[in-house]
Amino acid sequence: MLDLLASVVVDAPSEHKATVIWLHGLGDSGNGFAPIVPAFQLPPELGIKFIFPHAPVRPVTINNGMQMRAWYDIKSMDFGSRADIDGVLESAESVKALLDAEIESGIPAHKIILAGFSQGGVITYHLGARYQHTLGGMICLSTYMAEPLLLTNEKTEAALATPIFAAHGTHDDVVPVSMGEAAYQSALQNGFDASWRTYSMQHNVHPDEIKDISAWLQARLAD
Repeated sequence: MLDLLASVVVDAPSEHKATVIWLHGLGDSGNGFAPIVPAFQLPPELGIKFIFPHAPVRPVTINNGMQMRAWYDIKSMDFGSRADIDGVLESAESVKALLDAEIESGIPAHKIILAGFSQGGVITYHLGARYQHTLGGMICLSTYMAEPLLLTNEKTEAALATPIFAAHGTHDDVVPVSMGEAAYQSALQNGFDASWRTYSMQHNVHPDEIKDISAWLQARLAD
């Protein structure tokens, strides 16, 4: 059995009824996004716990082999081969263990949201589309899809019922908005219930995006 990833946890303000697992981007940690929780202004009665796991530290090829937190290695700036699929699969298994643990603790799968920014969004797309349960939703921010051509044969029937909130900055100079839109289109073509939004921003999170995510979370996790 996998050891669970070390994480920053923001406990539910009331009885724990739902969970959001949020994956950070390259070189960040679970600490990076944890302060965003109050900005969502979520009703306490929804009982939402947030888990912000830390990616493992590994050498990243495009950064001259520098050791940093990364969900997978990036060996090339070419998006066709940018995501090291072995690392993606390894991290997907580690995050799956977090999902499984929440379900085993008594939180229904439809009350669990898997979210990710940039590299974290790649893992969210990959795992969420192949998970054996229907989740409350996937949030895929400023990201792209690893090996999208594999999705047709690897998606699960349960995952097809998981709604997707995909969003991107129109001025993103790290992951071009075209890559985010291509991932969204791949999700649509494979039968997923996906929505797409853009914001006037770079590779970051916008206040309007936070408001939209909050509304989306409340709609998905309301009793």
